[in-house]
Amino acid sequence: MAVNHHDPASVAISVLIVDDDEPHAQAVADSLETLSCDCTIATSGSKGVELIESQNFDIVITDLKMDDVDGLAILRKTKAELPDAEVIVLTAHSSIPSVVTAMQGGAYTYLTKPLDIQELRSSVDKASSRIRLIRRNVALSRGLDERFGFEGVIGNSPAMHRVIEQLKNLAPTDTTVLILGESGTGKELVARALHQNSPRKSKPFVPLNISALPESILESELWGHEAGAFTGAATRRIGKFEFANGGTLFLDEVGEMPMDTQIKLLRVLEDRKITRLGSNDEKSINVRLVAATNADLKGMMEKGEFRSDLYYRLSVVTIYLPPLRDRREDIPLLIEHFLKELCKRNGRDVEGISRGARQVLVSFDWPGNIRQLRNVIEGMLALDTDGKLDVDDLPTELATLAGHSQDGFPAAAGTDMLVGRPLNDVEKYYIARALELTGGRREETAKMLGMGERTLYRKIKEYDLK
Repeated sequence: MAVNHHDPASVAISVLIVDDDEPHAQAVADSLETLSCDCTIATSGSKGVELIESQNFDIVITDLKMDDVDGLAILRKTKAELPDAEVIVLTAHSSIPSVVTAMQGGAYTYLTKPLDIQELRSSVDKASSRIRLIRRNVALSRGLDERFGFEGVIGNSPAMHRVIEQLKNLAPTDTTVLILGESGTGKELVARALHQNSPRKSKPFVPLNISALPESILESELWGHEAGAFTGAATRRIGKFEFANGGTLFLDEVGEMPMDTQIKLLRVLEDRKITRLGSNDEKSINVRLVAATNADLKGMMEKGEFRSDLYYRLSVVTIYLPPLRDRREDIPLLIEHFLKELCKRNGRDVEGISRGARQVLVSFDWPGNIRQLRNVIEGMLALDTDGKLDVDDLPTELATLAGHSQDGFPAAAGTDMLVGRPLNDVEKYYIARALELTGGRREETAKMLGMGERTLYRKIKEYDLK
């Protein structure tokens, strides 16, 4: 049966069974088949810990008494690594004091041995219902903002609708993703959105900017090293791949990676194992990789500067983030989003942004893209003294580069044709221009022009504007 990733109730409940009595563990797994649980068995406490560190589970069923790592340790590890997971403890009647400790430590319930299969199924079913309810509530709260965004990826333009739809489809999977786009278009934000909406969300999201690291230490950052591996390596260091185990590793500016490191990265992606520098021991890793670049990787491949086999391994799915100048209709939406976010963060309360300032921001080309827009809004908030962001709060170079005078209206050189014309012609010109900038979205146009929506509708009809 196909799984609908957008319906939280359709995703199978993943169960980890930790029990050093393998036949008993298998019997528990078999008994849960009727509940459509996806069961994994660990036949020792230490193996259970390894799986909890590297994978995601909704329910952990653990025996209390085990030779190496006991059930209380499994409970503590689960609550630390998988805070949303429920833990069911299996115990003998003689272990009641430990059961009390387990319940105080956050166990969902305990069951005594020999197990009553119906009691086990009932407990797992109730825990599953609670987990599905949490999933639905999270999905509903996210759904409130899905018209314009996905975990902070904001946009209502056709290009961003495509990006957001891609993210919704990709998030529940482990597919490797390559994000392309100019600097400042929000590539890390997209990678975080993929992680936060995936089954890996309780595990680390680890970003690493390749271009920010000298070639001499890049491989140590990626794979880690043992003490004495090279001059200056006084202690063991855990690399980003190992640190991200179970979660998502985001490699930004992957086009800057040296060729030797590209070869090693390809091997890690294929074998899913790493070896720390200075060690001969391989360690299995379970990491989703998301890479990003503003470079032309295909052009680099043709020049022999980027390996084609690594490119095809990274670009299983490619997401292209358009520059802000190509989706101007999203700028009013982004302005409101940043205003709300920055006012809350800085404890500010402003009335809004003036029509003139909004026109400048919408018409500017934004070579620094979303990052530059956010910085400008933050700077305007810092400079504002009257509770409303206006053209006097804009950076001077922005108004100048945008071709606007300090009163917020277009410079005379561009609108001499309107001089001496009736005011109705001037109004028609600016309404038509605003509609063009917002892609015909009337709600955003009305906000930009500082007029009511009903007034705008009347003007559009009066001036025969489409």
